[in-house]
Parts: sequence; structure tokens; C-alpha cells
Amino acid sequence: MGLATPTAIRNTLPTGAVHMAVARFINWLDGYGETSYDHQSFFASDLGRSVKALYYKQPLLGTLAVSPMILSEAFFPSARRLFWKPQRFPIADAHYAMGFAFLSQVLRDEQHYRRAVHFLEVLKQTRCPGYETYCWGYPFHWETRLGTIRKDTPLITTVPYVYEAFREVHEIDRDEQWREVMRSIAQHALCDYRDFETSPKSSSCTYTPEPGNPSGVINASAYRAFLLTQAAVDFGEHQFRQVAERNLNFVTESQNEDGSWFYSNDGQRDFVDHFHTCFVLKALAKIEALTNDRDCTKAIERGVEYYVKNLFDEGGLPRPFSRKPRLTVYRRELYDYAECINVAVLLRGRFPALDSILQKVLNLEGWQKQDGSFRSRQLLVGWDNTPMHRWAQAQLFRSLSFLLQQSQIKG
Repeated sequence: MGLATPTAIRNTLPTGAVHMAVARFINWLDGYGETSYDHQSFFASDLGRSVKALYYKQPLLGTLAVSPMILSEAFFPSARRLFWKPQRFPIADAHYAMGFAFLSQVLRDEQHYRRAVHFLEVLKQTRCPGYETYCWGYPFHWETRLGTIRKDTPLITTVPYVYEAFREVHEIDRDEQWREVMRSIAQHALCDYRDFETSPKSSSCTYTPEPGNPSGVINASAYRAFLLTQAAVDFGEHQFRQVAERNLNFVTESQNEDGSWFYSNDGQRDFVDHFHTCFVLKALAKIEALTNDRDCTKAIERGVEYYVKNLFDEGGLPRPFSRKPRLTVYRRELYDYAECINVAVLLRGRFPALDSILQKVLNLEGWQKQDGSFRSRQLLVGWDNTPMHRWAQAQLFRSLSFLLQQSQIKG
């Protein structure tokens, strides 16, 4: 499926080059298919999860146990195929649906609209079993510091993207079936995650609906605050807004003095990284656009100041961490580029330093391969060339398509 050349370029962003990059990517996607290996493929098997759990419980012994996976990730990333299998990822399908929806609007192309609808139909089929409402998670068991999150457990970091995907297509065709799914998703986000009060006006939500799942992850509450704020606007239900405001207040109150956010306020996961910072900033930017909330604006301003000063190198390119949780085996991350573009487009025209960074990040030289796919990471030596839809082929495709759509709307 090709991508037509735009008839005009109406701004200073390199939209022509972006169009060509997106066209090449679509040609690759058509041939490659919609399943892939993943960032977590090394640890998705029973053996992989066992050694990862050992690492969390007994770091010294666990380091020896996980070293074959870590060395493979650093020097032989294609070895993922020895550890797990290609899978379909709902979070990636949601990003692809949004990307094709944006392109259908930019190019008035029925093919792209039909491709977006295809991904929605897939998402309807891959929802988590056992829930009355629509929700999605990962297709593998995910071993974390706090235990195993079983496959098909809903994740508040996935569900909002699916809501947006159905909403974007509904904006095009006004098909009521998509709106029904949106309402179901909103009810899931409202009712199935527990809130823990952190101050008289704030609450932190859990990452999953599972009993015993703790709260405290900053981006989880940011995601839920956005989804419920958007749902309050879409459906006119005040209860959505009430819960969203408490989660939003938790996010703004958790901002550090320097403008950063730790991954979590649990006292253990106090790292600051690029794409999780972007997750928080883009949620705040979307909420601000819907509500004109002044506290949101102040948090964005402080957050962007920290972001541009600490999460980019001297050349203006994304750095993975400003505060590392552990030794890392890579230099740059495709996910960081995708989310940087998202944030910069959402906030375009407000922060000159961020606008300048966007121009540099859009130069994807070295990242896009001859076949049209994107490299996943720049390693300490060489590249991770394994295409992974969740990490972050789909996210970059969506970001570039979003930039094209917004460039056409705003000029």
C-alpha cells in the first residue's frame, strides 16, 4: 500500500521527508506482517521470568542468571527468536489504527481509513477475556519487581491508547459501534482500577485491576487522568472528571522541585527516563487542551524546562536517562524518538527549545533501514535491528503520521 506525495508543504517542518519515511514504512509493514518479537522476548518464557524474578529477589545471584539474556540483548539482539515467539500487541495495534486514521485525513485516502478500521476489528477480538468491559494488556506474562503480571491482565498504560484509536476513527466515520466501545473502555478505567488517597485532593491509581496491585507509578495515573478527562468531554459524565482530577492532582503534586518526575513515588523506582517523562507530559498536554487547567499548565512548563535541559545530549538528540536505575546496554532508544515527536507536536509553538529539538529529532538518518523499518536501539556497539511493533515501530509510525495531520491542520 503506497503513500501519495503531498500537494503542498505549508510549514518549516520537513514534512516531505516525513511523508517519504512513512511511505517506506508502510511498504515494509505490508510485507512483514502484524506480529513481531518484543523488548521483553528474552524474559517472556517460564525460564526467562524465573531468572528475572531471581534477579529482583537476589541481585548478585540473579545477575549471573540473567547475564546470557543481557549479553544477547547488548550484542546479539536477533537471538530473541531463541527465547520466545512473535506475537500481536494491542498497544501496537492501537498506534497503527491511529496512524492510519491520521493519514486517511491527510491524504483523503480510503485505503488508509480501511486499514485503521482493520486494526479496530482486531482490537475487538483481542480484548482481555473475563471482563465485561473492553480492556487490553500484554499477550505474555510480565515479570516485574513486584511479581508476575499475567498475560491478558488489563493495563492502564495500554487502555487509553485503544480508547484514542476508537475515538480517532469515530471522528472520521461517526460509526456508533466505535462509540459504544469507547464508553465501555471509559467504564473500565473508572471502575476497575483502585485509587489510594495521597492527599486530601489527590489519589494514585493502580497499574492493573488485580488485587494487591500497588499504586504510585506516576505515568499510570497520568494516563488514567487523561482517558477519564477525555471521556468526561465525550460523554458529558461528571463522575469521569471527578476521578480524573484526583489522579491529575497526584501527578502534579508528584513533580519534583527540578521539574522532573520519578517513575514511581514508592521510594525504589526513582529513576528518570525519557519516554516515561514524555508519557506524563503528553497526558498533561492533552488534559490542558481539554480543560485549560492552570496547574496543568504550570506542571508542563516546569516539566518541559527539565526535559529539554536534561534528557537530550549536546547535539539535541534524546538521552535515555537523566537518572539511571541500572547499567544500560544501549546508547539511544527508538521509543524516545517516537515520544519526543509526540510531545513536541502537541506543544509546538510554545517552547522554542522544544521546537528546535523537533527539527533535529525528525532527521531519522541511521534509524530507518533500507527495507523501511526502523532500528530499535543504538547499542554500545552497532544496532538492534530487530523490528518490534511495540518497541517502537508502531509508536514512531503514529507520531510521524500525527505530525503530518497536525501540520496540515495548523499549517
